[in-house]
Amino acid sequence: MWGDRVKSQLSKLDVKSFGRVGVLLGGRSGEREISLMSGNGVLEALLSKGVDAHAFDPGLRCPTELAKEKFDRVFISLHGRYGEDGTIQGLLDLLELPYTGSGVLASALAIDKIVTKQVWISNGLATPEFEELTTNSDWNAVVEHLGLPLIVKPAHEGSSLGLTKVKSVNELPAAYKLAAGLDKKVIAETCIIGDELTCPIVGQGDTAEALPVIKIIPPEANYDFHNKYFSDETQYLCPTGLAVEVNERVQELALAAYKALGCRTWGRADVMLDQKTGKPYLLEMNTSPGMTSHSLVPMAAKAAGVPYADLVLWLLSQTLQQKEGAIT
Repeated sequence: MWGDRVKSQLSKLDVKSFGRVGVLLGGRSGEREISLMSGNGVLEALLSKGVDAHAFDPGLRCPTELAKEKFDRVFISLHGRYGEDGTIQGLLDLLELPYTGSGVLASALAIDKIVTKQVWISNGLATPEFEELTTNSDWNAVVEHLGLPLIVKPAHEGSSLGLTKVKSVNELPAAYKLAAGLDKKVIAETCIIGDELTCPIVGQGDTAEALPVIKIIPPEANYDFHNKYFSDETQYLCPTGLAVEVNERVQELALAAYKALGCRTWGRADVMLDQKTGKPYLLEMNTSPGMTSHSLVPMAAKAAGVPYADLVLWLLSQTLQQKEGAIT
């Protein structure tokens, strides 16, 4: 099992092999606040393990200053644009600095919810029906295509920023305006009614594997920004309480979604389980998941027998296997 392998690998690890480590946190996206929380948690964990780790905030400092820091590798704790979209990954490749998480291509694909869906559909993976919205969209035609309720959200934002659950055609213009205020690209998709699940993935290629599935029960079925990161009312079930075969089906789907995008090191697939059919549908893939006190990858890792600090150290250890300057 993954948890046992992590323990074995870490028992043989010399933290001095990491050299000087940069923890990228903060950044310039709408998820800056969450990134600071994630990054500080990661930094504290690495320091507790004896790693020579240092914070670097590309939202306050020019990213080109990374070269002056003489880091040997970096742990990316940035979320959203300019941190999870392939831009910082490209810079790190140019600097020949190994880093945690997916490479340029997978990061760029996964940050765009529309392109992500197109990749998944081409691979025969289930995801809700969707279409891109513009100022010229026919709202009645959108509803006829996707049905009600439907979800409207920015194509390049995470953490439910700018997301609206639309229950009538009259609500569509305002929902579009909200999302378009954050992103030039806006997506509408069919709202799947049922259990909200998430499944972290770790590893790369044939060695990638799914961690335990988590069931999310937010207050009033509203998993918004506040309920994701700051509410103590949101419930997280791991194990989910669902049938074993359902969990396995979700894990298989999440793993296939991860591989289709070419992700590496880690990621987290968000999934809806249709209450009528029992069929799981992919919503999105997070290639730089949160590491806050409310975050889900640490929760799943703990269920697999790997505590937070060990998870952080293992993720960083994956950079030891990267070829410097490799663009993947």
